[in-house]
Amino acid sequence: MIVPMKKVYVAGRTSDRERILDRLAELGVIHLVPVDPSKAVPDEVMVRRVEMLRQAIQFLSHLKPEGIRPQLPPTDAAQEVTDIQRRAAEGRNRLAALYHQLEQVTSVWGELALTDLARLGEVGVSVQFFEVPPRLVREVEGDCVYVAGDLPSGRTLVAVVCRDREPRLPEGAQPMPLPARDAPTIRAEAKQIEEALRQDNRRLAELAYLVPEMERELAELEEQLAETVAIRGGVGDEDLFALQGWVPAEKVPALERGLAQVPYPIGYQILDPAPEDNPPTLIRPPRWARPIEGLFQMLGTTPGYREFDVSVPFMIALPLFTALLISDGGYGAILLLGPALAYRKVARALGAPFTHLLMIVGAVSTVWGIVTNTFFGTALPFYEPLISVSLAEESRIFMMRLSFTIGAIHLSLAQFWQGVRYWPDLEALAKFGWGIFIWGMYGVVNFFVVKGRFDWYTPWPYLLCLGAFLAITFAHPSRNILKTLLYGLASFPLSMLSAFSDVISYVRLMAVGLASSVLGASFNDMAMQFGNIWLAAIVLTLAHGLNLGLCLIAMFAHGVRLNMLEFSNNLGMQWTGYPYRPFARRTVPRGMAA
Repeated sequence: MIVPMKKVYVAGRTSDRERILDRLAELGVIHLVPVDPSKAVPDEVMVRRVEMLRQAIQFLSHLKPEGIRPQLPPTDAAQEVTDIQRRAAEGRNRLAALYHQLEQVTSVWGELALTDLARLGEVGVSVQFFEVPPRLVREVEGDCVYVAGDLPSGRTLVAVVCRDREPRLPEGAQPMPLPARDAPTIRAEAKQIEEALRQDNRRLAELAYLVPEMERELAELEEQLAETVAIRGGVGDEDLFALQGWVPAEKVPALERGLAQVPYPIGYQILDPAPEDNPPTLIRPPRWARPIEGLFQMLGTTPGYREFDVSVPFMIALPLFTALLISDGGYGAILLLGPALAYRKVARALGAPFTHLLMIVGAVSTVWGIVTNTFFGTALPFYEPLISVSLAEESRIFMMRLSFTIGAIHLSLAQFWQGVRYWPDLEALAKFGWGIFIWGMYGVVNFFVVKGRFDWYTPWPYLLCLGAFLAITFAHPSRNILKTLLYGLASFPLSMLSAFSDVISYVRLMAVGLASSVLGASFNDMAMQFGNIWLAAIVLTLAHGLNLGLCLIAMFAHGVRLNMLEFSNNLGMQWTGYPYRPFARRTVPRGMAA
């Protein structure tokens, strides 16, 4: 559930401000928000440090730590990462320019070294270059004449050496100025830049050891920043000051007891949220549904305070959808046993909630693999599957029907849930109507995709008519019946098409699951063609590892999508909330919030 919030105002003497803040930090229940947002200006230096740490953590998280662990403060390490990234960008740009310059130089001058020409000049040998029409090259005279090659312009580059006289040139010959830089010099500079980039990459691998310290530093700075903004957004003068915040309704008694025990004067007021207020969101799902919080944390999504707690439906739907998308009990066993056997490492990398979610997904996928008798693309020989997932027409039609049925249940549940929330408002009938209409659209989808029956002897037309009537009539209820019907009719066509596309989009459960099963079987057939058992084992390991990786991508690309888009859109979710973060400790220096 989404925990109810109460608005809290706290006021006291300006001289007691620090003591009051310390007391609020000890209680750790108030989420501070600015009273006057125009004054809640964050500290620019702290903002830059926070952003620098975020970017450094995001960049280093993709690197494997190697080398010697640096002994640096987290902020200094983040600054070094920023400097290296800037140097790397400049270095890559310079390399691109050098390679372009090298291409231009070598196309004309080849590997000519300017230092060699300089040495010849020191001993009195002058080498001159000319571009000459090819047909007149033989007319060039000098002590030594060398045809260096063809120029992009169609002319010929000729080198001429003369000691005591000027060369004799045909009409149309033009002097060719030497390049500002030669190929060896350009290559030497490019080599230096490449070596500097390699050194920077090694240094980044060393700095990757400090990601945990950077994350802790970032968390502390974010707390300081939030506190600074809230305190600067307070109101007051030389004598009094006031703060505001939000506290869970269940924590109000503890807050009142804590504030009553202070030895200095303090006042507070506790109010219910006003309609225009936007309290923070604190979600407390049932214990068995808490692993889904790992997904929300990874996606960075929070429902609004007045929206729905979707933890339970997500926790039910996501493992089921992922099991259908994977369609292999062997892969499910890996997702279950892998995190279980290396729990500490996986939980440290992904977080405990998401690790638990991954294990649950693995368990449900294993059960589905048993039902379909599919393990690493192979069927076990000692029992027949309860449900077959194959390219056979009967299997494909059944899986499509199953996918559409799951979709209709999923989407209609969202609409009915909205209806319950709106009840007894008449608009609730429109939501119930859309829930009914989705089941009628389920019949339409089955008719078009799997040639299911659709006529007046089936319930589908009646569900469409009843659902459409409720959706149109009660979409915008008012005393003006004509206005109500016009509003309902205007919005109905797009919503009807959306309902059709939403139901049919669940076919991805069948399509991706079937592709995963076929791909696994194909990998097995490919490996069997190798005569060497060790080579076949390597191929099977790599191939099934790739397929498992694709299945994990499918979990986010399809399983999460069906929950975050199709289901959430039908539920009216906007995901406009921000998480409840209580002011729990004083990490900001005393003078920073002044």
